[in-house]
Amino acid sequence: MPRHLLLMSLAPLLGLALLGIGNAMLTSLVPLRLSAAGVSSEAIGLISSAYYLGLGLGALVNDRLLLRIGHIRAYAGFASLVAVAALAMGLGDHPVVWFLLRMMIGWSLVGVYLVIESWLLSAADPAVRGRLLALYMIVLYGAGVLGQLLLGVTAMLSLEAAFMLVAMLAAASVLPLVLLPRVSPLIEQSEPLSPWRLIRITPTGVFGCLASGLVVAVLYSLLPLALGEGGVLDTAEIGQRMALVILGGMLLQYPIGRWSDSHDRQQVLIILSVAIIGFAALLMGSAREGIAQLTVLFLLGGAAFTLYPVAVSHAADRAPAGALVRMSQGLLLINAVGSTLSPPAVSLPMAEMGAMPGMALSLAVMGGGMLAFFVWRRVMRPAPQPLAPFETHAPQTPLGTELAVGPELVEAAEEHLRDAEVNDPLVEVTRELAVDMPELITEASLDSLEEIETHEGESQRQTPRHGEASDGRNAD
Repeated sequence: MPRHLLLMSLAPLLGLALLGIGNAMLTSLVPLRLSAAGVSSEAIGLISSAYYLGLGLGALVNDRLLLRIGHIRAYAGFASLVAVAALAMGLGDHPVVWFLLRMMIGWSLVGVYLVIESWLLSAADPAVRGRLLALYMIVLYGAGVLGQLLLGVTAMLSLEAAFMLVAMLAAASVLPLVLLPRVSPLIEQSEPLSPWRLIRITPTGVFGCLASGLVVAVLYSLLPLALGEGGVLDTAEIGQRMALVILGGMLLQYPIGRWSDSHDRQQVLIILSVAIIGFAALLMGSAREGIAQLTVLFLLGGAAFTLYPVAVSHAADRAPAGALVRMSQGLLLINAVGSTLSPPAVSLPMAEMGAMPGMALSLAVMGGGMLAFFVWRRVMRPAPQPLAPFETHAPQTPLGTELAVGPELVEAAEEHLRDAEVNDPLVEVTRELAVDMPELITEASLDSLEEIETHEGESQRQTPRHGEASDGRNAD
């Protein structure tokens, strides 16, 4: 990667690292602190879902705010709100207040991600976007792992001091963007495709992204609560196991992604579903402690965190060339919907059966539903062959999806569209998209239309009208 690109990306990536560490600590800290305060599992599930509700709402509206006030001021504002909310959590543990604070943190964090991703997008040439996206993912997952490993530090602190540490990291994340050289990225507003159009294009991709949100939200929000059941593990050990889950998702992204490039992606999704069922069953049985539990958690993280990029890659294999970004935005919001729904739903069996059995059973049920749907879709309509190399996707903001839409993917989508049959429903969807996407008409096409109109006008002026001579005099 060019040195100048690394220098331009240094500020946003440093800010992302600091804020990501604090957010990872907060993700596990919230359910553990609420549980210690005697809050019910149902309330903890609702509070956890508020974070993902804030992410979804922020993904819809924060781009407008960013365009109005600018990147540096927007980042400072969003990071300040994260710090304020973290400090407010240290003042008490009322469930309703924490619900609102978690939603505010989700709304603010997606604004922070929007600033960082647009910064990277403006700095990157299309030829190096893949490498820049990989670096972005490494920083994102690495911060998550480090934040979980530092969770043990909070066990030695008071409730107020633990949240003060998170607030300090959020405030410090502003400094790299303020002090280091900056750019002025541009953001183009666009609306995601409607769910109905997405379902018509790629039912498997839509369901895969929804299922990914369901599973990953449970791991982030409720797995710390399940690991802490009975007081067998202390806070530091819970953080280490959560770090192992994220590390599995980070390290298995590439091998599973490359595997999906050489195989039917529907088949890969089916195998991932079976893996989630099996690992959930092991957590209820023989893998409840020791090395067995560590191994299962690592592999479960790999299976869960790769669901989203494989599902998006499958959807991209079916997408029209001009709708790749809009389609990815729609899939991102569907993923946020799944993340919002699962924590309160899974908290019910956790309260009835116990934290770990209830959570593991819920994951197995989710995996069973995924397996049934993916097998049904494979029977009804086999998946297309992978058209472009697998790219990792960070489900953070709609703008971030543009990092993954490179020339190879666009070219592959155009080739697929040219080869599509006339009666393919995708062609009809593409026609509908063309009505709503006037930006797809390129400047070259407009120039061609103007040349045609100019040529026709000159021809009409040069051609004598009926009944007139060529020199303009009246005919005899």
